[in-house]
Amino acid sequence: MDKTQIEKALNRLFVEENQRIVFWNDPAQEFTITLSLLDLPEGVNLIRLDHVGALEVKLLIEREDLPGRYLLYSPAEEPDYESDWMLDIRLYSRSFRADRASIILDQLGLSSQHLRDHIALRRKFFDDRQRLQKLQPLVVSNDTEIDLDRKMIAVVTRAEQAEWFTILRTLFHEYAPQRNSQDIDLEKSPAFWLQIEKFDLDGSLWQMAKSLFGYTEENPSPGNLLLRLFASDFVHNLKCNAPSSLSHLVLPPTGTSNAVVFLAQWRDSSSKAGSYDRLSDAAGEILKIEDQIYGCEIEHLLDVMTFQSIEKLIAQGLRDRLLSSLQLMAADDIRKIASHRQAGHWTSPNVVGSPVVPRAAYYAVYDALVSAAVFFEIKNSHDPGVDFQDPDAMYRAYERELFRFDQLYRHFCEQADTAEAKLWDVLKSLRAEVEACYANWYIQNLAETWGKFVDPAGGSALLNCWEIRDVPSQQHFFEHTIAPRLNEAERRRSFVIVSDALRYEAAEELTRELNGKYRFEAQLNSQLGVLPSYTALGMASLMPHQKLSYQPNGEILVDGQPGASLDQRSRILESLQGVAVKADDLLEMKKEEGREFVKDHRLVYIYHNTIDSTGDSASTEAKTFGAVRQAIDEIGTLVAYVINNLNGHHVVITADHGFLFSETAPGEPDKSSLPEKPPETVKAKKRYLIGYHLGDHNNVWHGRTAVTAGAEGGMEFWIPKGINRFHFIGGARFVHGGAMLQEIVVPVVTVRHVKGKPAGATKTRKTTVHILGTSFKITTSRHRFEMIQMEAVSERVKPISLKIAIYDEDEPVSTIESVTFDSSSGNIDDRKKSIILVLQDREYDKRKKYRLVLRDAETGVEQEHVDVIIDRAFGDDF
Repeated sequence: MDKTQIEKALNRLFVEENQRIVFWNDPAQEFTITLSLLDLPEGVNLIRLDHVGALEVKLLIEREDLPGRYLLYSPAEEPDYESDWMLDIRLYSRSFRADRASIILDQLGLSSQHLRDHIALRRKFFDDRQRLQKLQPLVVSNDTEIDLDRKMIAVVTRAEQAEWFTILRTLFHEYAPQRNSQDIDLEKSPAFWLQIEKFDLDGSLWQMAKSLFGYTEENPSPGNLLLRLFASDFVHNLKCNAPSSLSHLVLPPTGTSNAVVFLAQWRDSSSKAGSYDRLSDAAGEILKIEDQIYGCEIEHLLDVMTFQSIEKLIAQGLRDRLLSSLQLMAADDIRKIASHRQAGHWTSPNVVGSPVVPRAAYYAVYDALVSAAVFFEIKNSHDPGVDFQDPDAMYRAYERELFRFDQLYRHFCEQADTAEAKLWDVLKSLRAEVEACYANWYIQNLAETWGKFVDPAGGSALLNCWEIRDVPSQQHFFEHTIAPRLNEAERRRSFVIVSDALRYEAAEELTRELNGKYRFEAQLNSQLGVLPSYTALGMASLMPHQKLSYQPNGEILVDGQPGASLDQRSRILESLQGVAVKADDLLEMKKEEGREFVKDHRLVYIYHNTIDSTGDSASTEAKTFGAVRQAIDEIGTLVAYVINNLNGHHVVITADHGFLFSETAPGEPDKSSLPEKPPETVKAKKRYLIGYHLGDHNNVWHGRTAVTAGAEGGMEFWIPKGINRFHFIGGARFVHGGAMLQEIVVPVVTVRHVKGKPAGATKTRKTTVHILGTSFKITTSRHRFEMIQMEAVSERVKPISLKIAIYDEDEPVSTIESVTFDSSSGNIDDRKKSIILVLQDREYDKRKKYRLVLRDAETGVEQEHVDVIIDRAFGDDF
């Protein structure tokens, strides 16, 4: 500090702050010459304490010249309190230092002059003005040497907060700026480490590592510390004997406690979880984790979130367990394990981690495992096969339960496709079992049993009297479902969504989704589809009509009018103030455009075609199940548009027919070859043939559309028995036209717009979770909490994933555990779950209330909290 700077500083003290007495200690005697040259503020007198005795100065200041202002200079260090004759004056006065360390001390607002030596030791850090400026807002007046070093390290590492866990996360984060864990070298120090060493701050960091984690090494390094943190977290969560090869890496008990908390909070970090993913992969390879857990059961690994490889091993183990118990399947056991892991770090969709971690694939694998488990559990309940007394009972059984085979098969295939898209074929062997069971057991059993009822030569001869007791027929759709609504009042309006090939199992899922939306109430029924179950006949049967009839060329007339095109259907609907429109065209209309379009119409038929357009082509039929998922989403959007934008209060969703689909392409045994077509064949497709005077044939069922569709014109048909096809040209995995239940159980979903007070009952919400107990006192480093899911999950009560931790104000002081509450059980005991939280090893105030907090993992919103008391000895055994 030069003469001008000193004068400015003294002027600030005496003039701006109006100080009367200022002490200036200059132990290095840097300013003895400058002292005599200073231009002091007016009225300020200089006294050198090495020239004038302390008693004389005290008398002058406190007796003889009470208003006088003095600069008291001493070329020595400030004396200790016990030997300071002028302590009383010093306590109400100000101190001034002109050396660099003192100036920095003053700029930082530190109260202890003893920190000057420490600041002098950190001279290299303070050489840069920007570092000093960044440090200033972090410092408080009573900071100690270790506090200052911690905050200086925070500045160097650019940590978001100046606390050790955040600093370490930021430091380790620098190891993994790349996307690929293969590029990480833990033997090299991260970029910030060189600066930490340059500023002589590494000693303080290792002191912290020893204090927090019990980490001591002859040659400590960030990479070695990181490995030991990972190893300790892994061993802590392992529910079996720890591998002996890792024992030398495990930190002491209290250190492990903090390691577990540190890594849990790192995994939970929205900005740093990606580096955790990459570093844990790198550490897992170094530690050879997959070799370390040979022989471990799934239950031993269930709580381990340390390494990604554990996720793969659990999924593989769960698959193997499922494959080994297909005949004795307990789906709930599989579901509990899957749900637990899906809430965890490597699988949860709520984690913002590394994009190279296939979280969606892991999640899909667990979903697929649950779907397969339920599939085989239902299958076991029907062994050795499906058997019913009459077609009515079998039809109702399909509506009630058998459709789930088709739905679960679709879900499994969808989920397996998602996993395989990420190049992970863990489900390959299970997929073969599911496919074999679906194609060779379920479909064959269903075809054989249902075929006995359909066969014109059988006891039921359903093909000769195509009806199911108390089930409306598709050709009566309008008069049975739509007309009663329109006849209620002149201003009634109905919307009919016809989705090509929307089969019953997909409609059941759609119904559940619609019932999960506010102010929507959906109900699923079915109607017996027409035969043959193909688009032209199915679409015609859904139109309002008195008569359906065939033309000689196979064209179907609706009350004498053609109805194949959209315009033709609109003309048919005109007599009822109706109109036909494509779903895509309607959705493109803005709200006012849509209202203008429908305002003069009481009946609006909306045509949607996603499933059939995908499945009915050899080039795209493999994407059929993806198209079903897309269709469910699109129809949900369409219903919301009609109700919310067009003021629709009555929406009916139905289809022209269903479909059969299998992953495995059919072989020759599934082919009912026809040496030649009958002479009067009009149209021949894979699953049906229509014409006149067809006669009977051993490989087919022969029927009349007058019986199966109420269509005039004498049109007859052949359909192959069971699931067979006439040919495989143009794709053969997706088919319709025949009489299988998947093709002819046509869904009818009625959606009602609920208004007024009853609308409250349609609100969807996440299930409520409460913490069991009334008084919580924690006396050890691990504490178990029990929670209960208050309502069973249903269409309108959704699952909830929670992040649970103990907080001191806003700072977590424990592990952060993720738990999903998704039980649909009506038994409240089945809806209880417990978690164990590990406390950070630090000092706690037993008189203070800490908080156990449950936060929605998706939104971050607090769902519940309770006060907890922490009364434990610092550093107790883990």
